Amino acid sequence: MTDTTTTTPYATRDETDRQTTAEPFEGVYPAMTTPFTDDDEVDHDQLAANARYLERAGVDGVVPVGSTGESATMTHDEHVDVIETVRDAVEDVPVIAGTGSNNTAEALSLSERAADAGADGLLLISPYYNKPEPAGFLEHYRTIADAVDLPQIVYNVPSRTGQSIPVDVSVELAEHPNIQGYKAASGDLNLISEVIERTRDEEFAVLSGDDGLTLPVLSIGGTGTISVVANVEPERSCAMVGAALSGDYDRARALHHELAPLVRELFAETNPIPVKEAMHVRGRGGPRVRPPLSRLSEDRRESLRALLTEYERGDPGSVDPETVESATGGAE
Repeated sequence: MTDTTTTTPYATRDETDRQTTAEPFEGVYPAMTTPFTDDDEVDHDQLAANARYLERAGVDGVVPVGSTGESATMTHDEHVDVIETVRDAVEDVPVIAGTGSNNTAEALSLSERAADAGADGLLLISPYYNKPEPAGFLEHYRTIADAVDLPQIVYNVPSRTGQSIPVDVSVELAEHPNIQGYKAASGDLNLISEVIERTRDEEFAVLSGDDGLTLPVLSIGGTGTISVVANVEPERSCAMVGAALSGDYDRARALHHELAPLVRELFAETNPIPVKEAMHVRGRGGPRVRPPLSRLSEDRRESLRALLTEYERGDPGSVDPETVESATGGAE
């Protein structure tokens, strides 16, 4: 177990100075990994340490038991235990629990149990494999939103589900008072832009679900990110998003390019294989992933380790940490 302080040279959450909006979800929400022991049990001590680390680093919330958290290979009891551990570990940031399923009844049960475990909000992947029609999408999400009085985020990731949520469905769902966000991981900026455009009159936040597209999504009206790279470089991620939300796109672009090599490396193999290896290198848990996933290939381990060393030295890109101070509260 490790519970080290942050190492990258950016300001912490208490020092963040950025323009804020009335949107229900705004900023950086790491999609947390779930560390496992050598016996393939959830490592709750390390999980709690990782949650505390992310909170100190300045994130705006944490998202356990999503795709990055390997929820697909966890039992429902493990799922709930992880939520409770993270909820107990953090003090001032919301816990948005992944509770989606391709089975509406199962998603509802998980959502109710997550609420009882102290979750502050829910992230609901769209039903995979079944390929519902628009009416099925609407009924699925409304069933949960009607029953569970927590802010909920619709998660569109067709690369994993086999089907994109139609824009008309997303717009109609945004009218529900408990459906307050949309995680955009389609890779289709035209689609994402239309969702933003057509929900501007609703209390509905559009968050990037693709680290490589976070800055473009913010530039067209997105309000933040549910991020993989923020597990490894939370301060840099917060600085980039904070700069963009404050309208300083020169600084945000520089930070985007600084993070880009790591983003590419973290998606060189199926998520969360590379990010768990990166967390292992940083001393935040073992690299174990549950089958059918497998550990990062050896050649990739070497390149990832070398890249992380560059980040620790401050070498990637050409950004001097002092130039981002105004995005994180270090300058007037």
